[in-house]
Amino acid sequence: MIRVLIALACLSAPVAADTLRIVDGDTLDLGGIRYRINGIDAPEAGQKCKAGSGKDWACGTAATERLFALTRGKTVTCQELATDGYGRIVARCYAGSTDLAREMVAQGMAWAFLKFSDEYEAVQDRAKARRLGIWQAESQTPWDYRAARWEVAAQKAPDGCAIKGNISAKGKIYHAPWSPWYNRTKISLSKGERWFCDEAEAVAAGWRAPYWK
Repeated sequence: MIRVLIALACLSAPVAADTLRIVDGDTLDLGGIRYRINGIDAPEAGQKCKAGSGKDWACGTAATERLFALTRGKTVTCQELATDGYGRIVARCYAGSTDLAREMVAQGMAWAFLKFSDEYEAVQDRAKARRLGIWQAESQTPWDYRAARWEVAAQKAPDGCAIKGNISAKGKIYHAPWSPWYNRTKISLSKGERWFCDEAEAVAAGWRAPYWK
């Protein structure tokens, strides 16, 4: 398992070493604290993108793998900027001196999240011009992908609350409709499993998102 040092902006030096877990291409956990990397939106874990040939490729898996590769064996630090609506800390994160958001956009593994920040817009323009990663062909953005998956799942879920709160040997794990394991996950209310209306509700109840790395 990867060992890292954790440092917050408010601390003068890194604290004790702890584990790093990759949630997806734009989210990671350091010592049990969840960080949403600021300024980017990566393909969801189960998402497919279009290649130049017109075929689909697993861009969500590729983005997760790339973030894992960028952080592997490195000292990872995150500077807290804000908290989002799901209770995650929005942060600028580094692997050594590498700005993870900038590198993910530069390699075509994430969109610059221009709705919230234009910091990486020029980096994205260069990746797009070179047709790297997600820019090989026109692909659905992750925010449109999430919205489409939610719309379909909400029609079948109780009261439109489409997040599945599963309980397994790995603990309480929630699956949003864009999780690759969503359709395989069955909810048993008798076992204490439940449905959630949003991720913030799931986190507040003690469930966590699945780790992909």
